Amino acid sequence: MNPTCLLINGKIHAFDQAYSQYEALAIEGQRILASGSNSEILNLRQPGIKVIDLDGASVLPGFTDSHIHLQLYALTLDQVDCETESREACLARVQQNSITSAPGTWIRGHGWNQNDWDRFGTREDLDSAAPNNPVYLTAKSLHAGWANSRALEAAGLSSEAQDPPRGKLGRNPDGSLSGILFEDAMRLVSEQIPAATTEEVTRAILVAQRNLLEMGITSVHDFDGPTCFAALNRLRQAGQLILRVVKNFRRESLDAMINLGLATGMGDYQLAIGSLKLFSDGALGPETAAMLDPYEGTVDERGMLTEDEAEILATGRVAADCGIGLAVHAIGDRANREVLNALEKLIGERKAAGLPVLQHRMEHLQLMHPDDLGRPGALGIAASMQPIHAISDMEMANQKWGARVRTSYAWRSQLSAGAELIFGSDAPVESPNPFLGIHAAITRRKPDGSPGPTGWVPEERLTVQEALHAYLLAPHQVSGWSSALGRLLPGYLADLIILDVQPYDAVDEWLEMKPVGVMSNGNWVVPFE
Repeated sequence: MNPTCLLINGKIHAFDQAYSQYEALAIEGQRILASGSNSEILNLRQPGIKVIDLDGASVLPGFTDSHIHLQLYALTLDQVDCETESREACLARVQQNSITSAPGTWIRGHGWNQNDWDRFGTREDLDSAAPNNPVYLTAKSLHAGWANSRALEAAGLSSEAQDPPRGKLGRNPDGSLSGILFEDAMRLVSEQIPAATTEEVTRAILVAQRNLLEMGITSVHDFDGPTCFAALNRLRQAGQLILRVVKNFRRESLDAMINLGLATGMGDYQLAIGSLKLFSDGALGPETAAMLDPYEGTVDERGMLTEDEAEILATGRVAADCGIGLAVHAIGDRANREVLNALEKLIGERKAAGLPVLQHRMEHLQLMHPDDLGRPGALGIAASMQPIHAISDMEMANQKWGARVRTSYAWRSQLSAGAELIFGSDAPVESPNPFLGIHAAITRRKPDGSPGPTGWVPEERLTVQEALHAYLLAPHQVSGWSSALGRLLPGYLADLIILDVQPYDAVDEWLEMKPVGVMSNGNWVVPFE
């Protein structure tokens, strides 16, 4: 045994089944060599081995973001930040950007939410802010876009344009285009924008990777496209990929996955193949989430079902026959039911035929009918949820869903029903900061303390240990990596973070928390001083 580093005088949270705590840890190369008391670990000391005194600091496994759009997050770091308190403030940022943009070049931005403003923006608003440039801004939800006249013209869109399948063009009362595009209508404009090259995405991900590592995130489950995969491969080949990535693909990549023989679980602990991503509906903000009953204050507005039970089942059969699991986006209670019905049939068919049952996931599960709450756990479907969504969405949810919010963002209900609960951020929809997610999960309160001491729908709060489990260990159980990651035990890969506070004593402290040390694969990426 030749340790390369000894950590002593700490509170090492092993995250084994007993949730053991140790004083010290020995690292050998990429893996943990031993855990135990200070004296036990110091007995392994050899000449030249570095000993780090943690001085009572806490050590946890590295965080996993189980739902992130890595390419989008990376690229939005250089775009107009549209997450403003007012429409006017957003337009001012666009105008400022137009000053330094050459005429005719695209201005991109992300993060607007009309529910925080007095109304949706219009194409005329953007025309005034940037008269010489096509402008396209994605909503915070990523399920709506806002375009000016130049952008609409570039896409050949006029009042005579028809809504595309699974999408809708926003219109004024006179039938003219408003500049807002919903769901697949967004592609009509976004596909006119010069796509980022693999080189550009590679450079952007390098910057984003550093941000994520400094937040304590050492693994991610990515949901972007093949360009992102190509960029990740380039970084890996160059020895620059530090994050561990489970790479999920969208429906349009299914044929390519099959032709290349890619299947769920292929790869290694640096870059592995995940699931096929499908979309059953839209999002709460633009009211495109598919509902069983109308949105509050409407007569018959039930959102938009983009893939129903039959479509999901048909695709799922093809994917499963090739060893590919599904990860299905579902926000509204109707969408969640359609997905559950499809996956229940798919799982049942494969069991009846004696075929392997793959690990499937549902993404978001933001509103479920009470009758459906226990079904993911019963079927062995992972519940991939984002605690920070509840903090951003609570006022919208109250307004649009009314009393139905009792079973929205229902983390406790999923955990109690036996679902494997895994947490992420959906960045760039939300901040990828996992500490904000922990605070949301245990308090269901905004940073300012609203809506009150017990939080919003307090029955769905989690304990600190439960929330940490959903960020640290459960994601690796879903991805098949739990024999090597998610625990600080001998033989496990040395991905860990150091905190100068005691996590189990923290409440609002989570809002300002950040790692004082981060190790990935046995190497310090944020050195502990």
